[in-house]
Formats: sequence, structure tokens, C-alpha cells
Amino acid sequence: MPDAEGHAFGVVVLGHLPMESLLPLAETIAARLIERRETIAIAEGSAGGLISASLLAVPGASKFFLGSAAIYTAAARSALLGIEAADMTGLRPASEAYALLLARRVRERLGATWGVAESGAAGPSGNRYGDPAGHTCIAIAGTADRAATLETASDDRQANMRAFAARALELVAEAIAARR
Repeated sequence: MPDAEGHAFGVVVLGHLPMESLLPLAETIAARLIERRETIAIAEGSAGGLISASLLAVPGASKFFLGSAAIYTAAARSALLGIEAADMTGLRPASEAYALLLARRVRERLGATWGVAESGAAGPSGNRYGDPAGHTCIAIAGTADRAATLETASDDRQANMRAFAARALELVAEAIAARR
């Protein structure tokens, strides 16, 4: 039965696009990882678990998905990834260098072929580091590391979370495709 806005109950709707819109890319990633017998681990912050949820929604996820963590605070960063204050010297959260540290650390700790990390500000306001809502940095650690920044220019938290997850999945697909 649909709700007042016409959305079916049980469907996660972010930015007026269902989470299911992330699944085709997740399925492509999953197929390639399974084919190559490679694995993935995720550390995400402002995407709130949508990157992980997209990959875990693919049947057979246990063949490639090793685990994930919502690294939303310094306490989570320390407890889940073992990143301490000394490791943060010269780094600022929600930066490409920071996302790369997270991606490398989650990959290392879980023994994955690929590590993926995302850190930003979903909104409706910016973060305490001076980044506006709609800003995120995403990094992939694997056979070749890469990082990217996304600026949506929107303060719509749910739409930003979905956009962050979609861009992270795109980067993973690109990194995996580039590896021969």
C-alpha cells in the first residue's frame, strides 16, 4: 500500500529515487568481483550505509563482501579501524587524503582485495570542517588507488546520501574495470 506521497511502504526512498536505482551498478560490481574471486570492504560516513546496503542486496554477496563500518565519528574511526590521533596528523576528515586512509585501513583490516571509503556532509548543513552540505570525498584502495570529490550543491540530506552512494559505486566499477 502506498503512503501519502505514493511510495510503497518498505521501499527506501532517497531524493525521490528508490534505493533500488543503485542495484544495477551493485550487480555489475558483484558479478566482476565474484568472477575474479576478489573481495571488498567498505568504510562509509555520510552515505550512511547505502554503499554497503546496495552491495549486500545482491544475491551471493557472501562471495565478495567482507564487511563494512559506518565511520561517522572519531570514536568509530578509532574503535573500528584503529586510526588514532597520530594517524590523523596533517589530515582533515571529508578530504580525499582522509578517504584514502580509510579505504586502505578497511582493506587492510579485513584482508580485502578492494577497500572503499566515503566521508562528507550529507546535509542539511555543512560539517565542522567547513565543507558545505552535498560535499563528499570517496576513495578506492586496491591494485591502484584513486580518490574523487563530489559536490552536489544541494542541502537535501537523503538525495545527497543516495548521490554519494551512487558515485562511490561508479568509482568502484571504474577501478575494477581498469584492473586487467
